[in-house]
Amino acid sequence: MDDSLALLISDNELKQKVEEMGRKINHFYAGQDVDELVIIGILRGSFIFMADLVRQLSLPLELDFMDVSSYGKSSVTTGMVRILKDISEDITNKHVLLVEDIVDSGLTLKYLSKILWSRSPRSLRICTLLNKPSRRQVELEPDFCGFLVPDEFIVGYGLDFAGKYRELPYLAILKQKEQP
Repeated sequence: MDDSLALLISDNELKQKVEEMGRKINHFYAGQDVDELVIIGILRGSFIFMADLVRQLSLPLELDFMDVSSYGKSSVTTGMVRILKDISEDITNKHVLLVEDIVDSGLTLKYLSKILWSRSPRSLRICTLLNKPSRRQVELEPDFCGFLVPDEFIVGYGLDFAGKYRELPYLAILKQKEQP
């Protein structure tokens, strides 16, 4: 199998959007009595986006991570979510911002939201760089969203296919070609 990439969103467009999202998040939490915002990144895809995003925030914050799997080595979600690493911090009565790279079917975030709400946060909001509503299987809308994207498999800027392409500084559509 030979892969080819088609540019979807440039590194400059990403930088501008992350700055804009940071301003929106700062504005949203201003005056909400936020002693500390717990930001939970969903590994591994969100780590680059999350690192860039938190540098735009002017709020006291704490970082944590969850590692979940729903794709394996496929480009199609299995529909089953497995938690590989849970958060370390107690989120009871804290404002929580869940940071994801892409909302596709919505199954993973719906599942994680249910788990996190059971831990009694003061609030729980979802922030995603990419939103693909055409693939949604459950009712779920992110509170903060960077880009609406087409129903294509996207790689780069932390997003991967079978562990490849995370290092790209831009986002691209992955096209797979069969070898003759």
